[in-house]
Amino acid sequence: MSAAPRPRALTIAGSDSGGGAGIQADLKTFSALGAFGMTAITAVTVQNTRGVLGYEALTPELVGDQIRAVATDIGVDAAKTGMLANAAIVGAVADAIAETGIGNLVVDPVFVSKHGHVLLEPEAVDALRARILPLATLATPNLPEAAGLTGLEVGSRDGMRRAADAILAMGVAAVLVKGGHLEGVDESSDLLVDADGETWLSAPRIDTPHTHGTGCTLSAAIAAHLARGDDLRDAVAAGKAFVTEAIRHALPLGGGIGPVDQLWTIPRR
Repeated sequence: MSAAPRPRALTIAGSDSGGGAGIQADLKTFSALGAFGMTAITAVTVQNTRGVLGYEALTPELVGDQIRAVATDIGVDAAKTGMLANAAIVGAVADAIAETGIGNLVVDPVFVSKHGHVLLEPEAVDALRARILPLATLATPNLPEAAGLTGLEVGSRDGMRRAADAILAMGVAAVLVKGGHLEGVDESSDLLVDADGETWLSAPRIDTPHTHGTGCTLSAAIAAHLARGDDLRDAVAAGKAFVTEAIRHALPLGGGIGPVDQLWTIPRR
């Protein structure tokens, strides 16, 4: 079989009707980075820049079948997970990924929306730990998500390191603990820990209220770079550089938290 004309990246996540996060943010990121994007939709949300008004999860069978459909026909060079909604969907996703042999999996453990709305049922957290993380190349929790996964207090660099070790013990190959929620610092510093050690990645903290889609964009950018053949550390560094510019060029749309701009290289009107 001839090589695919573009790297192939799959997002397994929820749909954001406002276009700022979820599969919409992921597809924009994939396209901006030259990857062919595919989707397995887990839930349909009703949301805009002001918040999430509700959502409806798809059936686990339908989620799993979407993954199998694209993986067995088009192929997947890298994938990412976002909103998984409930334990049944977590299990269906894990089964489909294992069955189809998808590698280069980036897990963004989405617990809540930017506005604080719960997007993962509490009983699904154990399933995420047990079923999804052992399949992952990389997990990308922010500080609250790292705390939720580990039960540790994660509010400092030392806390980030302890959380990273605890998440690695769950079976994931590497973890990127995102430090954007750290208070009293001038930089946004993330901690990457894998079998080779640890690396801190820092970027200037950008003063903007418009940060919707930041986590989705970062994990999608890393997945796109993995699909392109980059090694993990290079993919993480490139993903952080990409999301930093997306935040710098954030779009003041709507009356709430506007989205970051994954298409920041395209001139605006």
